Amino acid sequence: MKYAFTPEQLADPQLGPAAKAVRSCVHCGICTATCPTYVLLGDERDSPRGRIVLMKDMLEKGGAPTREQVHHIDRCLSCLNCKTACPSSVNYQRLVDQARTHIHEHYRRPLGERILRWTIAKVMTRPALVRIGLLLAKVGAPVALILPGRLGAMARIGLSARPQGPEPTQFPKPAVVKQRIAIMPGCVQGALSPQIDAAVGRVLARRGIELVALEGSGCCGALPHHMGREHDSQEWAKKAIIAYERGTYDGVLITATGCSSQLKDYAHQFAGDPVWEPRARAFAAAARDFAELCAPLKTTPPQALRVAYHPACSMQNSLKLNGAGETMLEAAGFTVTPFAESHLCCGSAGTYSILQPELSSALRDRKLGNIAAAEPDVLVSGNIGCLQHLAAGTGKLQPILHLAELLDWAEGGAKPANLDLPRA
Repeated sequence: MKYAFTPEQLADPQLGPAAKAVRSCVHCGICTATCPTYVLLGDERDSPRGRIVLMKDMLEKGGAPTREQVHHIDRCLSCLNCKTACPSSVNYQRLVDQARTHIHEHYRRPLGERILRWTIAKVMTRPALVRIGLLLAKVGAPVALILPGRLGAMARIGLSARPQGPEPTQFPKPAVVKQRIAIMPGCVQGALSPQIDAAVGRVLARRGIELVALEGSGCCGALPHHMGREHDSQEWAKKAIIAYERGTYDGVLITATGCSSQLKDYAHQFAGDPVWEPRARAFAAAARDFAELCAPLKTTPPQALRVAYHPACSMQNSLKLNGAGETMLEAAGFTVTPFAESHLCCGSAGTYSILQPELSSALRDRKLGNIAAAEPDVLVSGNIGCLQHLAAGTGKLQPILHLAELLDWAEGGAKPANLDLPRA
């Protein structure tokens, strides 16, 4: 592709990798078949190939982007299916992340949208404030259910939450400790589904892994990062890095795959910073996902179940842990039931389900329809965003569980509260 980036732009530690991605693209179009928005809309501007042209023009020129550029870049899920499929190894992630930062810094959105994005960045990253929001959503449920657009999307996510117990701060200690792993509390998951971290702690303890709450850390920074708010995202990253450096651990864990992929990319967020880049690189090297720590354990569950496993995009395309969830479920004695288009995004994508509710809902309905056709007993995933988004869907499948919750039950733990079993 012809480009006109200046030598200064190419040398920039953030813009340079984005420009390299542009130069790598040969416009073969293989990515289009893997792009959820292109599959839905059939608009070239809503394909990776089309967006690359829009982002190239925007970043080369600098300054305020056009309304058309912002519209189509905003509709990208950042699922990175295109990156996985690309024969030219175009690093689309670097390009779209830089484009979002540029838009945040140079484009003035309507007031209502600015307020919504500020709310996501400042409220949803703090579990205490999320809990207040959940309470308000439940009190105003009759109104919340009929709210249109983005407000309705936020309300429905809150109403679908069924938190079970307080957020854990202490975890089981194995008789023989093989690894001592710091666990970050995250943000939304701690308020919506605190039972997930509790189940993770029990499952890993059976494998000799002790979890220790990482005090002083919080959100991983993914939510503001998705909106191009890099300063906010970096502030959360710094808190996590400082907290981890205070102790002695064998690694650091966060129990949502989308957050795991964010932790592993910290070094790039601080590229060119002589103080923070090496510290971020060391932290990223220590980051672990649940699927990396949880060795398959052969067991017989209390009841044989057909399980549909939804691999989050972050699991497939960022962490590259394809097949790990299925392997754990099969070892635990479950039958993993395949379903059509399992590689396509469910529409959650961090903040996407709130900022693009129409497209997000269409992708969710498509996903739930494919899953329902496979007739599973239970739907499982490893990412809180996917779990809550799918649970809020029309004609939703029940139950929907985190992978660790089902494994914990299979290995002798308590039955999850929302696991409605079919008759044996």
